[in-house]
Amino acid sequence: MYKALSPGAIHVGAGSLVESIAAAKQGGFQGVEVNASEIADLAERQGVETIRALFEKSGVRPAAFGLSVDWRGPEETWRAGLDQLRHQAAAAASVGCLRTATWIPSSSETLPLAENIAFHVERFKPISEILAEHGISLGLEFIGTYTLRAGKPHTFIYELEPMLELGAKIGPNVGLLLDCWHWYTAHGTLDQIRKLKPEQVVYVHVNDAPAGVEVDEQIDWVRNLPGATGVIDIAGFLQALQSIGYDGPITPEPFYPALAELPSDAERLRVVGEAMDRIFRTAGIE
Repeated sequence: MYKALSPGAIHVGAGSLVESIAAAKQGGFQGVEVNASEIADLAERQGVETIRALFEKSGVRPAAFGLSVDWRGPEETWRAGLDQLRHQAAAAASVGCLRTATWIPSSSETLPLAENIAFHVERFKPISEILAEHGISLGLEFIGTYTLRAGKPHTFIYELEPMLELGAKIGPNVGLLLDCWHWYTAHGTLDQIRKLKPEQVVYVHVNDAPAGVEVDEQIDWVRNLPGATGVIDIAGFLQALQSIGYDGPITPEPFYPALAELPSDAERLRVVGEAMDRIFRTAGIE
């Protein structure tokens, strides 16, 4: 496992690949999320070898790219996104970026469960097939936060095992984006993680929850730095991932408002980088 940076998740304004790599290196991260569209554009203009050299020189690896296909939108928009994905996936794979992920809403205003499962399989199967052509895995994130689905007409998948079942219906290269927040708010257990195969975990997010708030009362966008409060058993979470042989990125997604108030990107990178170092030490992970 290694520490990876998603600049936007911690309010770092890295607008380009070069800036993102520099930010990751400054914060002590070994990987960084990339924009597959930018990778494709740079590959056309400068060549794949130039991009590879950027990563090799910095010692920072491409951790994952965000799935840009608008799979929730109208059919014509979704199909146009598939065409773009073919180009982006090829470019991402050419620089060794073999992971992508997206989140799945935990409720629907219009679709009952069975119909919603069928919709997701229909929309994601072509996506997974395009990615599989380039050896890329897709992580689907279940959203465990109860307050996000409370009162909605139709509950959808919000737990680990059912999301794995959905992924199995979509394709063999589909697994989880496992966020410790959503694992915690879905009342997840360490045994759930220990039963996973390493290839079922595509990407990992870490953070912490405010103290003094019941688990079913937690608010999704009110979080804290990884390990800050100890509400989420981050050491157990990381150790469980290590025990199954997961060797991919661990990326902070704290949604912590105080980060935005810090005076500079350098300070944000320092604070978050130190938090990541602490949770790895606490878990006994090199």
